[in-house]
Amino acid sequence: MSLKEQLQKDMVAAMKTKDHERLNVIRLLRGMIRKAEIDQKKEFDDKDVIGILTNAAKQRRDAIKAYQEGGRGDLVAEEEAELAVIQEYLPEAMSMAELEKLITDVIAETGASTLKDIGKVMPKIMQQAKGRADGSQIQAIVRSKLS
Repeated sequence: MSLKEQLQKDMVAAMKTKDHERLNVIRLLRGMIRKAEIDQKKEFDDKDVIGILTNAAKQRRDAIKAYQEGGRGDLVAEEEAELAVIQEYLPEAMSMAELEKLITDVIAETGASTLKDIGKVMPKIMQQAKGRADGSQIQAIVRSKLS
């Protein structure tokens, strides 16, 4: 079952159980996917949908950080609840050991040795870790290995 079909099925289930918070998040995600499909004039597959879900999760993490800095605990809880629903549809996150191994392998494969080579390394890593690791975390590890 594709992610879009799973979202549709879960939306119907949320309607039946009257789970309004979950329903609102799923509707938002489906709307984001549909808008992107219309903008790009193509039907999305799971890889494209994961990209949209990853961006939605990143937006929630950024909002949580901003709300915590602003002392808005009520909004933090709301964003965390939305993030939890979004993460159900994302692939399982990579462990730190898996991420370190991937980064080491790509650095060796590309022959990168200095921070100037980060442009060679990052696209390959992001392609392989799409939806399974945070880009800022990856970048921090790559920078530490190349410096």
